[in-house]
Amino acid sequence: MLELRDLVKHHLIGGGEPVRAVDGVSMQVCAGEMVALYGPSGSGKSTLLTVVAAVVAPDSGRVLVGGRDISMLSEAEAASYRLHELGYIDQSLELLSGGNVIQNAALKLWVTVGVRRGNRQIEPMLERLGLGGRLRHRADSLSMGERQRVMIARALSTEPKLLLADEPTGNLDTQRGREVLELLSEVCRERGTALLLVTHDPQATAYADRVHVLRDGRLAEFGPDSAPRSAAAAVLAPTLNTAIPGMDAASTAGTVPSAAATAPLR
Repeated sequence: MLELRDLVKHHLIGGGEPVRAVDGVSMQVCAGEMVALYGPSGSGKSTLLTVVAAVVAPDSGRVLVGGRDISMLSEAEAASYRLHELGYIDQSLELLSGGNVIQNAALKLWVTVGVRRGNRQIEPMLERLGLGGRLRHRADSLSMGERQRVMIARALSTEPKLLLADEPTGNLDTQRGREVLELLSEVCRERGTALLLVTHDPQATAYADRVHVLRDGRLAEFGPDSAPRSAAAAVLAPTLNTAIPGMDAASTAGTVPSAAATAPLR
């Protein structure tokens, strides 16, 4: 479903030498598959997501979604791609303060199927995300975790072929985060949605089919040295064992994933 071929994106900082935020990345995410991407701040994760979302163009390489190179789309075609084919979950949590939960979650559906039908259509997803008792509450009265779940509902509302998620559990407690990961995993399987998940949550790796690390713009192998050491890592070892076949508790102890950078998609 999603294929990146030798993707390169430079940034010019302070008039100096260009920095390769994404440096020759090649990877695939198949339909119905969840792929997790780790990386420290400045590793290029958010840049990669904005390229896949057709918000910025790559300097070289190809971004194939369903076999089509979306880096070659016109502005109008890119807007249609983001509306109909792509779901994006970020951490900006920017909701319309005067709108209620249903209205904020159904914004994309208003464009595609109309206001009344869109409002009806989004309710089951909001119920599934634990917001059934908050449907008529204004956005400015919601907790951070509730706002995050509204953003997730919006991203899933049009049943996209490709879903990009930048720290979707970042504002959720452990239990609610597990429920969201289970939902995203179920959606991938049920709808054949390809999901690229940027996360530093070790819980998320248990739900991912594959895990990559992005470091200095390049993909690296995910393993014991992928993250800084921590005395608390022994508690996380069972979760990491689930995500990394063949890794025993001894090799996992003392490692946790790096804190990931987050940047809103504008």
